[in-house]
Amino acid sequence: MAFELKQSMKLVQQLVMTPQLQQAIKLLQLSRLELVNLASQELQENPLLEESSLVDMEKSSLQADEQRENQKEKEKEPEEVKGELEGVKDINWDEYMQNYEYYPRPLPPKEDPGRGLEATLTKKTSLVDHLVWQLRLSPLTEVEVEAAEMIIGNLNDDGYMDCPMEEIADACGMEIHFVERTLAKVQEFDPPGVAARDLQECLVLQAKRFGVENTMVETILKDHMKELEKRRYDLIAKKLGEPLDDVLAAVQVITHLDPKPGRAYTGEEPLYIIPDVYVYKVDDEYVVVLNEDGLPKLRISGYYKNILAKRDMAGTDTKEYIQDKLRSAAWLIKSIHQRQRTIYKVACSIVNFQREFLDKGIACLKPLVLRDVAEDIDMHESTISRVTTNKYMHTPQGILEMKYFFKSSITQRAGEKISSETIKERIRQIIAQEDPHKPISDQEVVSILKASDVDIARRTVAKYRESLGILPSMRRKKVF
Repeated sequence: MAFELKQSMKLVQQLVMTPQLQQAIKLLQLSRLELVNLASQELQENPLLEESSLVDMEKSSLQADEQRENQKEKEKEPEEVKGELEGVKDINWDEYMQNYEYYPRPLPPKEDPGRGLEATLTKKTSLVDHLVWQLRLSPLTEVEVEAAEMIIGNLNDDGYMDCPMEEIADACGMEIHFVERTLAKVQEFDPPGVAARDLQECLVLQAKRFGVENTMVETILKDHMKELEKRRYDLIAKKLGEPLDDVLAAVQVITHLDPKPGRAYTGEEPLYIIPDVYVYKVDDEYVVVLNEDGLPKLRISGYYKNILAKRDMAGTDTKEYIQDKLRSAAWLIKSIHQRQRTIYKVACSIVNFQREFLDKGIACLKPLVLRDVAEDIDMHESTISRVTTNKYMHTPQGILEMKYFFKSSITQRAGEKISSETIKERIRQIIAQEDPHKPISDQEVVSILKASDVDIARRTVAKYRESLGILPSMRRKKVF
């Protein structure tokens, strides 16, 4: 059998993802902050891009008006003929500068001229800083300080030890009993319960600090943690041989202990949500407005446009470079505009579908899927999914993520469909109205929902309850 090489041509139609198309798709799923960061990066890398503000646009329009008015005045008034240097007086500049103290005075020697505004800002004290500050004031040896620094460096944000004692001892080259003795000294620092290895040790340390050592509180924490978690107070009283009232008084003290002592020194700053879309009700209609505040307003630099317009200002290589950057800048501006238009269309479609929810609240939230909005505005479902990712909408019912409006449906006995989010709200209301001394079980919630023509399984109720952050009935029981 002989092999030979041949050339052949064939015509094939296929979808090609160009870099420009990939960039446009990427912009759709970016959040507001990510879009601002991307635009800032492009402003640094692409010299043809520049940011124009509303003030710049107003200034340019005012300058154009002034130029037109000045041109009209020049045409009306005759030119005034003056001799050369007529009317110019001699000025003693040395005397002028002495009278007018123009030069900046030197700063006092105590001040550092290199310190900026950042040097005056305050920083929130972290847990590590707070513990190291106490460590510097403690009468410990150099070896103990080294072990204590290793212990403090291995605490998590809640104040618990994340590393076994054996690993710390190996890292420091010390005996484990010495490291444990140093750990006991670190556990005496503020906040109470810090550097504990588990929840039980954390609560016991706090009990000792608050003066309830060798009492029923410590006994319950050391020997009856499982019964305490299950709220089996009667069983604890039976095992201890103590009255139930005394056990309840001890439990009430335990409930005031802090299970996460390090969270008071967390360095995390709150993240504030800036909505991408505002929905206002004007008369009987809802108006959708895009939030353009903070978004960069990009435009093509006029300086480089003049270079391309004039043939003699640059060489061939320079013009090719400018042309390439011009195409990139134009496509970025076009993609950002297309992104904003798509968000506006999707928001308008969501408002049309969920008008009843905007009027009456979560009880009237309709089941909605991506396909419904895609067919409404004639786009693909994947586009709707990208647009609604990390986007937020300010509505009369609060600031909500755009994906919040897309919920699965549950069919009632009468055949009418209801949103799963509405079911969650009903479960939350049922549990909120329960007797705290006799909480409602998941099976009882199922029976209550069946009475209102909503037939769902008990495991579905448990799943919705967990998603709402509600504990099981056994752990919701309150004795006090």
